[in-house]
This record gives sequence, structure tokens and C-alpha cells, in this order.
Amino acid sequence: MNKKENILIIGAGLCGSLLALRLAQRGYNITMYESRPDLRTTDISAGKSINLALSDRGFKALRLVGMEEKAREICIPMSGRLIHDVQGNTFSSDYSGREGEYINSISRGDLNGILLTEAEKHENVSIHFNKRCTSVDFENSNAHFECAETKETFSVDATVIFGTDGAGSVLRKSYDLERKFPFSYSPNYLTHGYKELEIPSDTNGNHQLSKEHLHIWPRGEYMLIALPNMDGSFTVTLFLGREEGVYNFKSLSSEEKINAFFETQFPDALALVPNIAAEFANNPTGALGTVKCSPWYCQGKTLIMGDAAHAVVPFYGQGMNASFEDVTVFDAILNKHQGDWECVFKEFEKARKEDADAIGDLAEENYFEMRDHVTNPLFKEKRKVEMALEKNFPKEYFSKYSMVTFKEDIPYSVAMKKGRAQDTILLKMIANKEISTSGDMTKEVLAMILKKVQEETNGTEIKN
Repeated sequence: MNKKENILIIGAGLCGSLLALRLAQRGYNITMYESRPDLRTTDISAGKSINLALSDRGFKALRLVGMEEKAREICIPMSGRLIHDVQGNTFSSDYSGREGEYINSISRGDLNGILLTEAEKHENVSIHFNKRCTSVDFENSNAHFECAETKETFSVDATVIFGTDGAGSVLRKSYDLERKFPFSYSPNYLTHGYKELEIPSDTNGNHQLSKEHLHIWPRGEYMLIALPNMDGSFTVTLFLGREEGVYNFKSLSSEEKINAFFETQFPDALALVPNIAAEFANNPTGALGTVKCSPWYCQGKTLIMGDAAHAVVPFYGQGMNASFEDVTVFDAILNKHQGDWECVFKEFEKARKEDADAIGDLAEENYFEMRDHVTNPLFKEKRKVEMALEKNFPKEYFSKYSMVTFKEDIPYSVAMKKGRAQDTILLKMIANKEISTSGDMTKEVLAMILKKVQEETNGTEIKN
């Protein structure tokens, strides 16, 4: 493969900037176009993006490009969830029973910024902002753009084009609209949307809630979450039906209705959010959806990655981590097939499609867990059992959440299959009083659980 080949990347978000950096490190000439202004010099994120949870799969990718430590410097570790009920009472639920396992709250913009800056240190990288891609001729490896400032239109030829332009990917739309080859596209949008708010820091610049937790106010049909920021504030996100339910975004149409909603449903959060009605009215309502499609590539000329290929809802905290893992997997395949883009693209999709679909399904399932199941007594007991198993058998037992979040060597699809089986078995055993946290977690108990899991999966051994 000729390293002088020109690589065009559409979209300079998290996936695109990481991909650009890695390919630049490998010696390729990279040109990247982004429709938005440079986020390092312009505030473009307020009210428009959900806070991110960085975990092991993401760190593995950052380690690949030498950026793990820089990312850790802007992270806030969160050891578990802190659940808030309507009366203001709280209880915590750890993410893992093992020592040293936690997820990390990180600013999307700050992480994107350090990746762009690192990529630009390479002479073979050129990044252009305010240049919106309007269409892609994927057969001829040609993309068309419009400058947001001058309205000038222009085209760019490339050896290979990568579409890392998010859930609304223009390259993916070109696959769908041109219909020059069989293309399957199935978006699934939730009837719920989201809106961002903010809990500011106190007068001393400190967090007003525990910064060691991801805070959740579960209310069955809707919920509020809050993640800590480095400046002492929390980014608060309300997930609510767009038009259905007793409360929904459409019905909260006045200051009185907004205040009444928060006063009855989230009184302790309301006390920490000044000018709630103004923030609610001014911040946009975002959509929540899952994207599944195939194929991701056209011959050896174009490839979609990250959210462009497999956008997920944010309820497992894996959207960014999955996109970053794309780059890790792609890099390993490039090592094997350098010199044949079509072979690389084909093997990449084969390696990632099942796992991308799996994390999409898991993320949708976790929405119901977060907004409802976390307060269910049976679910709470299951989590306690899982934490005890992980504490007593740290190398033998991993909950579904742990496999997804902390075991980057376990594919998402395996974590989903094994994790679902474990959940089913534990819930049955707890309901039948075969196991509880009041009893000892012995090796015999572990062996019984794992045997039942194997039976649940029809005797198929699911390896970690």
C-alpha cells in the first residue's frame, strides 16, 4: 500500500479525529473536513450533546495512539450510580465488585479537542472546518462540499473516503439514496427525546453532589441523570417522552408547567438548577435513536465507521467507546491486509457488525433498567449478588455490565449472550430463594450459577 495515497475523512468528531491520528501515525496523507466550526475556539456544544462515559474499550484505543494519559487528566472517575427517589432519599449501586473498576465522566469537546490538536501535529494531516459535505460519489471516490462562510462549493478527490460523520452520515445516505448496490438501513428512534440542563458549582467552585457517582432520578416512564464536570458543575440530562405520557416535552409548554413538573418529580434536583424554566426553553430537545445498516463499505473506495455505521442510544455509556474500538479493530486488520483496501473494509465489517448490533440492543435495554428497574427490589438484590460474586471471585465472575464496560477483550456480542443468561439465572435463583446476599458466596455457589448459565445457553460454552 502506498503511504502517499490521499485519505479523505468526512467528520472531525471523536471517531474521525482518532482515526485521522492513527492513520497519520502510520504515514498516510490525511485530509479531514468538518461541517461545524473548530470546537477548540468556538463553543458549539451547549445543550446539544450528552456527557460521555469513557471506559476500558475507549482507553484501549487511546493507548494505541499514545493519548491515554492526556485523556485521564480530564476525566472524573465514577465508581457507581447514586439513585435519587422522589422524597430525596438516595442509595448507591457500584459498577463493579472488583477494586479499581470505574467509568469516567469526560467532556466530549475537551476530548475531541486534544485528539484534533495531536493529529494536527503531523505534517501529513490537514483539517478544514465549516465545510459541509453535501454528497459523496462513492463509486469515483469523490466528495462534494459547501463552505459555511462563503457558500462556495467544491469537490475533493481521494484514494479512499471514510465517513465518520455521525448518525446523520452523508456517506451512508449516499449508499441508501443512490441504490447502486443492495443496502440495508434500519434506523430505530425512541419515542423519548432528551434535553440538557446544568447544576452549577457552589460559590467555592465545588460540586454540589457527589462527583464519584453518576446520579440517576428514575421515574418509570422518564428519568434525569447527572454527570460531573471538571469545573464543579454537573451536566444534567432529562429523558422524557416527546408527546406521550402524563408528562412530555410537548406538554411542558410554560414556566408554570415546567416548574410544577420538577417540583413534584425531581424536587432535590430542582433546588440545584437555577432558572430551570429558561434553560428548559432555550436548550434544544435532542433525538435518541439506533442505526443498523449494511454494508458499511463500497468496494475498496469508501467506508463508514462509528456512529455513521452503528449509532446507539447513550444508556450503556458505550457510543464513544464502541466508535473508538472501531479504530482499534480497523488498525489490527490493516496490519494483516495492508495493500488491499477492499479486503480490509470487508474484514472490518465482518469483525464488527455483530458486536455493533449487540451494543445497540444492549443500550436500548439499559434505558429501561436505568429509568425503572434500578428501584425494583428483585433487581437491587441481583446487583448485590453480582457485586458479592465479583468481590469473592474477581477472575471467575463478570456481570453483564462488567463484561461490556471493563472487559475490552470480550466482544459485545459475547457479553450480551452470556450476560443475558446470567441475568435470567440470577433472577430465577433469587426469586426461588436459592441464593441471596445473606448467604456465603462459595465456589460451590459460583459453580452452580455457571452450570445453569451453560444450560440456559443450550450447552454452548461462551468463553471470555
